[in-house]
Amino acid sequence: MGFMQPVRSSCQTAAFRWVRVADLFPLTLLVLMASPAAAGTFTPPEGCTGTFTVQMLGCTVSNHYICAGDPPGHKWRTDFAQNGAVFRSRIDDEAQWIESFDLNPDMRDVLEPGAADPASFTGLLGTGGDTFDFTTLSDAGVRERIAGYDRLTGEVVVVDGVTLKRTEFDAHATREDGSTIWHSKGNEYIHPEWRLFISGRGQWDGGDGSGFLPYDSSPISFAFPGEPGFFSTTPLFECDSTLSQADGVIRVRD
Repeated sequence: MGFMQPVRSSCQTAAFRWVRVADLFPLTLLVLMASPAAAGTFTPPEGCTGTFTVQMLGCTVSNHYICAGDPPGHKWRTDFAQNGAVFRSRIDDEAQWIESFDLNPDMRDVLEPGAADPASFTGLLGTGGDTFDFTTLSDAGVRERIAGYDRLTGEVVVVDGVTLKRTEFDAHATREDGSTIWHSKGNEYIHPEWRLFISGRGQWDGGDGSGFLPYDSSPISFAFPGEPGFFSTTPLFECDSTLSQADGVIRVRD
């Protein structure tokens, strides 16, 4: 499951990622290329090795890496918005969200054991569809039940030389009393060999009664070790320093 990035991003639990509302929904001015000022390079934790960087719409750049001390198949990513790192997550080889860290303010969420219907990247590839139903628990003691599906659409797209398969998803998070926390639906991408989701475009409902809002965090370019832009901390697309920052955050899978 990939739903962002919440990101899941999703959910197979695909990885989820936190992204500021203002980064996903520039209200007036869409500047396709950000200013190169404040360019930087991400340094992964000791014992970890970078695999690729993806620049996305919505003023987000995501750096992916693996760490020697993790179980086989586990993968990390750290996402940067215009003002710095905003999210870090770890997924397993089934793209299940193992843990995630919202970095502003700091908050950790973990996948609880014993999922009613664990997400399965293997199942998605094998049958073209996968359902999921699992719970997460935050440091603050907030438990979310996340249920939904991922489905391959049959479409294959090439982004900056990288071949991806498009998915359709629907994911709904509820509190223990059954009330809605958020609901998201739309399209994402998977890379079968990398065994992960990459975010796309969709709609997000924050459960406040305002209904669905559109977002687009589609991938635009990839960089690999030794290439320009690898492990950059500077997002390039749809960024503008004059845009107001929203207080809220939304979860998007990727």
